[in-house]
Amino acid sequence: MRYMLLIYAGEDAPAGDSEEAKADYPKWFQFTEDLKAAGAFLAGEPLMGAETAVTVRVRDGSPISTDGPFAETKEVLGGFYMIDVGTLEEAEKWAAQIPSSRYGSTEVRPILELDIPPQG
Repeated sequence: MRYMLLIYAGEDAPAGDSEEAKADYPKWFQFTEDLKAAGAFLAGEPLMGAETAVTVRVRDGSPISTDGPFAETKEVLGGFYMIDVGTLEEAEKWAAQIPSSRYGSTEVRPILELDIPPQG
């Protein structure tokens, strides 16, 4: 089953190209390599800071764009991994190994598998 590991941390967490974030790069690279070696890795990327986000809503047929994330929160989405493992428990074990889990949180969410025939 496929799972999204949604990685959250406070806005004051190490990010981007700061020296503190760079110190964690080897841990992130090793985590990604471990996922690949286990055959569980499907995708994964860090995201730019929440200050770069734009939220789009459609109201009365017209799109409305607002700077920033939709919700005011103490933690922001910083990146994700998409993995393919046998059970939720396996996904949780991988989530616990994410380097930022020691100061942030990781949401583990199953991907809804839709049986939709190809179009065209």
